[in-house]
Amino acid sequence: MELRRAGEFTTYETRGEAHEKVDKRKRYSQILECLMENGSLTAKECAVIMMQKGYIPTSERNFTAPRLTEMSQSGVVEPIGKKVDIYTGKKVAVYAIREGAVL
Repeated sequence: MELRRAGEFTTYETRGEAHEKVDKRKRYSQILECLMENGSLTAKECAVIMMQKGYIPTSERNFTAPRLTEMSQSGVVEPIGKKVDIYTGKKVAVYAIREGAVL
């Protein structure tokens, strides 16, 4: 018998279930809309705008940060710098639509 941490398998299962529930194409479109309207944004700033538009229930950055990472890896957006986040006081990445990106 192999010892494991409590909840170890459960967290993998729930993480996977949550990941599958997200309509990524829809979220990508919403993020692109925010970036097109506002230029460059942090993940939190994008989440705040999306909440104000009624796209997401809270302004939690975890609604946008994973999708921005995926979009960055696929070449649609890119981090263009850093700035101090007005909500947390921490330095964070600023994203913009990559020039020449196929949308």
